[in-house]
Amino acid sequence: MTVPEIEARDVPADGFLIDVREREEWVAGHAPDAVHIPMSEIQGRVAEVPGDRKVYVVCRVGGRSLQVAAWLNHLGHDAVNVGGGMQSWEFASRPMVSETGQPPFVA
Repeated sequence: MTVPEIEARDVPADGFLIDVREREEWVAGHAPDAVHIPMSEIQGRVAEVPGDRKVYVVCRVGGRSLQVAAWLNHLGHDAVNVGGGMQSWEFASRPMVSETGQPPFVA
């Protein structure tokens, strides 16, 4: 199954974005409205993923998010991988926040 992919710069501002990185990565910097569901928790938290709209899945560079998007699509969701992950997000100067009080960065 081919997983649809979108460039970070093209993710809609009102898109439902799932960040599947680990907690330390999330804390350092993430998209302001992203939902944090680490890859290791996705199976147990899949009910939090909307089934009635497109979801965008992001990680650091695109590998973990590709796997999660493929799995979600297998379950019947409409999931799209964010190519290049948060590294591309940061490179495209998309908004980011951190949980540390320090400037956000991609860990």
